[in-house]
Amino acid sequence: MKSYLAAAVQMTSLPDLTKNLAQAEELIELGVRRGAELIGLPENFSFLGDDTVKVAQATEIASQTEQFLRRMAQRFQITLLGGGYPVPTATGKVYNTALLVGPNGQELARYQKVHLFDVDLPDGNIYHESGTVLAGSTLPPVYASPTLGNIGLSVCYDVRFPELYRALVKAGANVLFVPAAFTAFTGKDHWQVLLQARAIENTAYVLAPAQTGQHYARRQTHGHAMIVDPWGTILADAGDRPGLAVAAIEPLRLEQVRQQMPCLQHRVF
Repeated sequence: MKSYLAAAVQMTSLPDLTKNLAQAEELIELGVRRGAELIGLPENFSFLGDDTVKVAQATEIASQTEQFLRRMAQRFQITLLGGGYPVPTATGKVYNTALLVGPNGQELARYQKVHLFDVDLPDGNIYHESGTVLAGSTLPPVYASPTLGNIGLSVCYDVRFPELYRALVKAGANVLFVPAAFTAFTGKDHWQVLLQARAIENTAYVLAPAQTGQHYARRQTHGHAMIVDPWGTILADAGDRPGLAVAAIEPLRLEQVRQQMPCLQHRVF
């Protein structure tokens, strides 16, 4: 693992595949110009709209999204995460899928979101992800990159389940992706503290691409894409507008924190 720059992209995705991919391309290129070698896109980056429309268009969305990710990774010679997009299943529902792609366009790791967001919030918004999404059934993978570290995948609501991240770290992860479309209502209270908690308890870097702003109807997201270091220090915060959080991933810092706070070695269970 070497020292390098990573970027967490922040978008305001819409119910428009073409516009979303164009926005994503601009932000990826901006990240590359700033020197990032590992770039993450948020959950729902290629389509954020009505669930029934998402399912109806899932075949096209999945095909174009995966082609886009491979093309961008090859064009810019980066490792690129597509943080969440619908992939059709035989059940009529979709998998909320995260895909990690390498600089030659090859698939490095794929994860189907296991924790689905079925929540009635006090602000009146009701979310029923399981109505159209089929939960994955396996733990996220860890991709062992010789240059970028051991990269663990997750998606949004997963961040509330610490056992998932402990499993990733047990499998060797030291860089944790948390791409999200976190609601505005919960994000203001929980987003930052959850990201810091996952970084601190696992002494790992956390890269959290995010959605921000108004998307459709009443759907509004919190923003604040972040990169957090293994001590829990926020290295970069994209605020509440489309853009980037860019920061250095330092193996010496990772080693230092894990030596100073060796909690992973003190685990009992």
